[in-house]
Amino acid sequence: MMMKKANKIDMSFFEKYLTVWVVLCMAAGILIGKLLPGIPEFLGQFEYYNVSVPVAILIWIMIYPMMMKVDFKSIKNVGRNPKGLFVTWVTNWLIKPFTMYGIAALFFYSIYQAIIPADLARDYLAGAVLLGAAPCTAMVFVWSHLTKGDPAYTVVQVATNDLIILIAFTPIVALLLGIGGVAVPWNTLILSVVLFVVIPLAAGIATRVSLINKKGEEYFNQTFLPKFNNITIAGLLLTLVIIFSFQGDVIIENPLHILLIAIPLIIQTFLIFFIAYLAAKALKLPHNIAAPAGMIGASNFFELAVAVAIALFGTTSPVALATIVGVLVEVPVMLILVKIANNTVSWFPAGLSEKE
Repeated sequence: MMMKKANKIDMSFFEKYLTVWVVLCMAAGILIGKLLPGIPEFLGQFEYYNVSVPVAILIWIMIYPMMMKVDFKSIKNVGRNPKGLFVTWVTNWLIKPFTMYGIAALFFYSIYQAIIPADLARDYLAGAVLLGAAPCTAMVFVWSHLTKGDPAYTVVQVATNDLIILIAFTPIVALLLGIGGVAVPWNTLILSVVLFVVIPLAAGIATRVSLINKKGEEYFNQTFLPKFNNITIAGLLLTLVIIFSFQGDVIIENPLHILLIAIPLIIQTFLIFFIAYLAAKALKLPHNIAAPAGMIGASNFFELAVAVAIALFGTTSPVALATIVGVLVEVPVMLILVKIANNTVSWFPAGLSEKE
């Protein structure tokens, strides 16, 4: 009982009910698009190289607080705990993007062939690929904590994945979108990664280093960071309102498509979790390393996926809609996986850490 109470406290109000807020934002955005079309028309005027300036600002607001949490000094400890990191890296970069492509292609091109037109199927596949190529860097701290994961090790896992994103995200996405028949200019994709990973990451690191040097790590972690607790979620929700105001017609014309997109995304989430989780079990890693390893692969850096979808294809594209469905299903599915992880602690060695 006490563990359940602690878990409830550890998730913020916005995080716990994120799926509810996404649904409300979807409804609000659709209503704005239909009843107040002047608003999306006005916002649509502010674009630069197909990037919506208002949406870009909100996405920076989303990502910046997350990047401040990443302590890259922790990378110096990588050598002490290699096996758990190998599980994370292999799952996230050699397996996850390709299983996402395979599962999404199976559903959109074959199973849904009679339901979804070919052009929409291609766009939905592109959105799924963007989700599959971006492992989680923010909410995983919540999932790790709820499964009693090793917080220091989770930081190393997240930090190294952020570094790999800078190198691997662009070529993997370009490769898979090319296979899927979507022509993507490399310069546009690279620009998206620079705008929505490199710049906020650099800003986050600069802020972290500056404040810790001036006021100490305790002030930064205990006083400064908590001020941003709900800013990421608020930025996400405002972004969704804008996007759904552009997406109203697509959703109203294809309400079934929300469910159809969600099904392969959910299957992928469970598959990747168990690949990483069972690999950690086979390697006899402790539960406090195995659980976060599974959570990082299963969850997605959906802020980046949404950002790149908007930058590459525009706010009105079905590609952006597919990435938003990823946001819609992530929290309830991840909470189920948290419960599974907490109920299978006995699978793993008790009272050990990897370095032992």
